[in-house]
Amino acid sequence: MFNLNDSLRYFLYSEPTDMRKSFHTLAGIVRNAMGQNPCDGSVYIFLNRPRNRIKLLHWEAGDVMFYYDGGSRAHSVARSILSGFQGTIQCDGYEAYDQFENKVGFTVCGCWAHTRKKYTDALDKDRENASKGILAIAKLYAVEEDCKDMTPEERAKVRQEKSYPVIKELEKWIMELYPKVLPKSRIGKALAYTYSLLPRLSRYVNDGRTNIDNNLIENDIRPFAIGRKNYLFCGNDASAYRAAIAYSLIATCKSAGVEPRTWMEDVLHKIPYYQRDNKDLGELLPRHWRLAHTSS
Repeated sequence: MFNLNDSLRYFLYSEPTDMRKSFHTLAGIVRNAMGQNPCDGSVYIFLNRPRNRIKLLHWEAGDVMFYYDGGSRAHSVARSILSGFQGTIQCDGYEAYDQFENKVGFTVCGCWAHTRKKYTDALDKDRENASKGILAIAKLYAVEEDCKDMTPEERAKVRQEKSYPVIKELEKWIMELYPKVLPKSRIGKALAYTYSLLPRLSRYVNDGRTNIDNNLIENDIRPFAIGRKNYLFCGNDASAYRAAIAYSLIATCKSAGVEPRTWMEDVLHKIPYYQRDNKDLGELLPRHWRLAHTSS
């Protein structure tokens, strides 16, 4: 738990700060805009434009960066979900994950697919530079294609030999190009996004078990994301609740290897008889249903 005390030095950044800025971007502001060392043990305070949220940056115990967002519910939700977790988490640049940087027991890896999208979004405004970013990322994916059938140990070795030099070249290119573009432009935002997350984006090369992106989970949750938009037009809360149940059951069918339509047609026919005979409806849930039909 972080406590404010008189032994610390405090610096307030006077300009309004976008609360979406990442862990590393804030450290860059401390270094470049404030002329301070973000690792000197001081506390750096950032405020949003309405002055109703804060973020603190503080180097603690020599190797731990304490990062606090005073107003984001997402941070507390992420902490509760990952409470007790130890290992690697792979994510995009969403700020709620910044709190796990340099936390003991955690390794935070980035997603190159999310990074690539920033450059594809910039193609219509700056095709030349956006294409260079996309081509660099394509080289990383080409390495993945070459080593997809290797063991994790072999894959990590190949990544370190072939992928890491590409990432270093990309970093050099970003540092040279960024001062020449408008920060608010799409290519400027793509460069800033990539540079701020490079430590996170680079870590996958050290662990052959970690993917280059988190597209597997992105593809799995896409139906939920689409469904979440549909819930806005369910008519009322009760309808949204029932729709959510239906989506959950269909997703459970998919994860259990059950064809949703076949399962639903069979279960809807059986439910009245189960209710009449006071039988356990849990037997009709997808995984139990699959076992019963496999054995028969």
